[in-house]
Amino acid sequence: MRIFSALAVSAFLVACGAKEQQQVQTAGTDTVVKAASAQDPTPALTQGVRDAMTPDAVLNGLKAGNERFLNRTPLYRDYADQIADTSAGQFPSAVILSCIDSRIPTEVVLDQGIGDVFNARVAGNIVNAEILGSMEFATAVAGAKLVVVMGHTKCGAVMGACDNVDLGNVTSLVTNIRPSVEAVAGQSCASSDSSTVDKVASHNVERTIEEIRKQSAIMADLESQGKIKIVGAMYDISSGRVTFM
Repeated sequence: MRIFSALAVSAFLVACGAKEQQQVQTAGTDTVVKAASAQDPTPALTQGVRDAMTPDAVLNGLKAGNERFLNRTPLYRDYADQIADTSAGQFPSAVILSCIDSRIPTEVVLDQGIGDVFNARVAGNIVNAEILGSMEFATAVAGAKLVVVMGHTKCGAVMGACDNVDLGNVTSLVTNIRPSVEAVAGQSCASSDSSTVDKVASHNVERTIEEIRKQSAIMADLESQGKIKIVGAMYDISSGRVTFM
């Protein structure tokens, strides 16, 4: 019985080591954590795998994830396994600031699993002290390698800024987007002008990135050291495609 138990433990440890090695090798090549075969569920990120990734590898992984989403070929995941894998800790590779819009479920459109990315969502994907603090935790404390600011087409918050909406706390929200309206279209633009709305949304992404660097010395320093990368993206709600800037 003891011999059998020892063999069983040894086999388990070898299997775990092979799983970890496979993940690290994948992270260094395809930049996507995959299962050993199409039939095996994709494991949750481990610290070793995440730490082996570069910011560019993480970015390429998100791009590949969106392609899988568009091609209807998402990775196979057993969420119960991923819940168990991440119950003792989390090691996300990216933090994504996106809009609250219900049509942009970030993990779905980028084909990410439980424990893969941090999410911050607020209408108009703007930053404030709380969002910046969350991002600083995600990068400086938890080790995420990539910061993504993702806007989207036909954004309601941007439309509100174009129409200069005055409605309770919404007024404060759209005020944060007004500089992009003025930069793209002058004092006002019609929310019905989808082309201009999308240009304002794209500009707002770029301006949010500038604000992150300006207001967060921590993330600006991490970026200057090459430990993280801060990038923008736009999601097309009509096609499902994410275009990284």
